[in-house]
Amino acid sequence: QVQLVESGGGLVQAGGSLRLSCAASGRTFNRYTMAWFRQALGKEREFLARIYWSDGSTYYTNSVKGRFTISRDNAKNTVYLQMNSLKAEDTAVYYCAAAYDRGLYGYWGQGTQVTVSS
Repeated sequence: QVQLVESGGGLVQAGGSLRLSCAASGRTFNRYTMAWFRQALGKEREFLARIYWSDGSTYYTNSVKGRFTISRDNAKNTVYLQMNSLKAEDTAVYYCAAAYDRGLYGYWGQGTQVTVSS
């Protein structure tokens, strides 16, 4: 049973930074793709970034490229999302997700709220 638990959300001023964590358990994740999504109030869930656990290669959507960094710590089985230069429009619930190999994201965390005040 894959379990993903996010933490690190909170309230931050525009221009500030936050680091989100996603603790993963229940599997050996070396063949998994891990990703971060977000969903703002009244909007659809948006893909942000993904990392292949096996080799650490990353991909970002344009709206966060250069501001957000996804990474993983193999020893801690944890994926991170470092968010810098935050804007009010980054306010959303942020979700961690996992997909076996490069398939569909079938495992989701409960989400963590990020609020950026302008």
